[in-house]
Amino acid sequence: MTDTNVLTPYASADPAPLLDDRTASAVSWGAVIAGGVAAAAFSLILLMLGAGLGLSSISPWASRAENAGRFGVAAVVWICVTQVLSSGLGGYLVGRLRRRWTSLHVDETYFRDTAHGFLSWAVATLVVAVLMTSVAVGIARSAAEPAAQTMANAASVQARRGDAEAALKAWPMGYLVDGLFRQPSNGGLPASNPGGNRPPRDEVARIFMNALASGGALSPDDDHYAGQLVAGYTGLSQDLAQARVSTTYMTLQQRVASLDAATKEATDRARKAAAEATLWLFVGLLMGAFSSSLLAIFGGRERDL
Repeated sequence: MTDTNVLTPYASADPAPLLDDRTASAVSWGAVIAGGVAAAAFSLILLMLGAGLGLSSISPWASRAENAGRFGVAAVVWICVTQVLSSGLGGYLVGRLRRRWTSLHVDETYFRDTAHGFLSWAVATLVVAVLMTSVAVGIARSAAEPAAQTMANAASVQARRGDAEAALKAWPMGYLVDGLFRQPSNGGLPASNPGGNRPPRDEVARIFMNALASGGALSPDDDHYAGQLVAGYTGLSQDLAQARVSTTYMTLQQRVASLDAATKEATDRARKAAAEATLWLFVGLLMGAFSSSLLAIFGGRERDL
C-alpha cells in the first residue's frame, strides 16, 4: 500500500507529460545552467584552496628548482582533481534537476543525460574562463616583468631607442661609462679639469651606442676621440685613456651579449612552461567533461527512480 501511494503521482498523471517529451525541447536549460553555475563556484573554491596549499608548501630555504618542480607537479594534480570534482558535482546536479522523461527509451535517456552533463561542464568552463581572465592577465604580467626588465635594459644599451640619457640610466652602460671618467688613484681633480666640469658622459654613450648598433668594434676615429674626452677630464695620457676606452667597450659588448642570452633563455623557458601548462589544462578539461557526463547519468537514474 505504501509503494502504491509513492508511485501514484506518476501512475495517475495526465498523459500531457508524454506529449511534452515529444514536443518540448530535449534540453532542460534550467538544470544545465544551475549545474554549470554550481560547478563553476565549486571550481573557484577548489582553485583558491589549491593556491593556498601550493604557496604554503614552498619552503624559503629550498632551492628555486626544487620549489618550482614541487609547485608544478602539485598544480597539475590539483587542476585535474578540481576538474573532476567540480564537473562531477555539476553533472550530478543537472541529472537530478532535469525533467523526468517517462516516454523515452533507456538508450535515449542515457544519451540525453550525457549531453546534459557535457553542457553543464561547458557552461561551467565558460563561466570560469570569463572570471579568471583578469587574474590570468595579472599573473602573466607579473611573471613577464623580470624578462621585460632584462629586455628593456638590453634594448637601452643597444640604442634601439637612440636615447643616450636613457641608456646611461640602464645597467651596464651607466656603470661602465662612469668608470671611464673616474679620477686617477692619487685623488683630486686633474690639472686639465680645474673647474670640476661634468664629464661628457652623454657623448661617450652615443659613441658606444653607435658602435653597438653596428655590431662591431669602435672605429679608429671614435676610439681616438673618446680617448681624448677621457684624457681631457681625468688627466691621463692619450694612450692610457684610449686603452681605458677600448677595455670598457669590450666589457660592454660582453655584458650586452650576456643580457641578450639571458633574455632569450628566459623567453624560451616561458614558452616551454606555457606549452606544458596548456597541455595539462587540456587533459584536465577532458577529465572534467568525462566526469560531468558520467555523473549526469547517475544523477538522471536517481531522478527517474
